[in-house]
Amino acid sequence: MEQKGRFILCSMDEFENWLNASRIARSIRLIQNHHTYIPGYSHFKGNNHFSMLQGMEYGHLQRGFNEIAQNLTTFPDGKVAICRSFEKIPAGIKGANQSGICIEHIGNFDKGGDDMRPEHRDAILRVNALLLKKFSLAANTDTVVYHHWWDLNSGLRTNGSGSTKSCPGTNFFGGNTIEAAANNFIPEIDAMLKGVNKAPAFIRECEVTAGTLNVRSSPSTSGSLIKQIKQGIMVMVYEDKNDWCRIHPTQQHWVSSRFLQASAG
Repeated sequence: MEQKGRFILCSMDEFENWLNASRIARSIRLIQNHHTYIPGYSHFKGNNHFSMLQGMEYGHLQRGFNEIAQNLTTFPDGKVAICRSFEKIPAGIKGANQSGICIEHIGNFDKGGDDMRPEHRDAILRVNALLLKKFSLAANTDTVVYHHWWDLNSGLRTNGSGSTKSCPGTNFFGGNTIEAAANNFIPEIDAMLKGVNKAPAFIRECEVTAGTLNVRSSPSTSGSLIKQIKQGIMVMVYEDKNDWCRIHPTQQHWVSSRFLQASAG
């Protein structure tokens, strides 16, 4: 975890540990999903998480907010930032903030916009699942909601009619409608929720034999590079696919099996 000012940047595992250890008094009954639209993927340089957060907060201050609007921000590399205290009501959806947690997903997920990275997709699903678990909520379209479903003027839930934003995007997990969420986003969160409630069993423990081993977002050399691990590190293998091994219980973290040696134990 890395902190600058009010912002705390975490890997997904670090966020899960932070959330599990947190005591939150405010009643939470729904999770808001938003896309930033701007900034989008083109603004993310891989190491400018904090400057992007500061830029968003500056924009929110200019609009009259007293700090950044969202409680959480997810990034294209699969990291998540804790932004606004969970004890503070967010400034996310008029009419739905009182009992809400607001998540901004960096990117433009309207049709023709950004192509969501696999590691970002996994982070979005896992953040929602972890929040549902934390606040003892079922995965459905009453607990996991989109900005598009609320009228901007009245603050009433209209399920997409009236004066609305497209947020979180017309191509966000298949669309921004109630039907798209129910058919696509919610089932994937529900599957992820089962994963975070029950840790998957690993197949075997292995030692990294390469000097530096690339961890990729899919079982292929074309998968985007997530991180690198050093020789001698022990990893757990959760899935085998062709000549690749998944070394994370819930996320798509893959390494070449050629550079793993099974533990003698």
